[in-house]
Amino acid sequence: MINKEEFRRKVIISAGQIFSHYGFKKTTMDEIAKALKMGKSSIYYYFESKEDIFEAVVLHEANILRNELTTAIKAVESPIDKMRNYVFVRMKSFEKLSNYYNAIFDKNLDHFEFIETIREKYDREELAILRLIIYHGARKKVFNVVNSEYTAMAIQTTLKGLEVPLFWKKKEINIEKRLNAILDVLFYGIVRK
Repeated sequence: MINKEEFRRKVIISAGQIFSHYGFKKTTMDEIAKALKMGKSSIYYYFESKEDIFEAVVLHEANILRNELTTAIKAVESPIDKMRNYVFVRMKSFEKLSNYYNAIFDKNLDHFEFIETIREKYDREELAILRLIIYHGARKKVFNVVNSEYTAMAIQTTLKGLEVPLFWKKKEINIEKRLNAILDVLFYGIVRK
């Protein structure tokens, strides 16, 4: 007998690769079933629809990102290194977690209620992480921050502004150089002191 959670995980991983390659709209249940070498009815036993599978895929990728960010932040002590790790892991995960990012960006998916819920949760979690890094940096007298809430929002806005060029032109941009330039402005500003 097949373990239900193991089967669901197998479907999520396989479907995730197909969604990533063809996009949500062009992916069919037939393709997902074919990739798993089983009938659609077996999949429908565990998932109600293609949308249900896509939601599971997006949530799975969101958890991967959350775990990677947590690990990257905990791996270092200095607030500067925590911020640097956060920014690099977050921005470099675009390719690997394309379904999650498609869900956040693709306006054609707006009619799915779960997408907006995921977007809102993502924004809240990100602000909380950034506030925490900034707060600890200010307490250690590494960051000179008047208001950690506004500073976190400013950093989040900057990162979101960089998402579109990175997301749509992944191959053409040297991500490392761009991220380092942004981090230099963030940490050292542009005004002479």
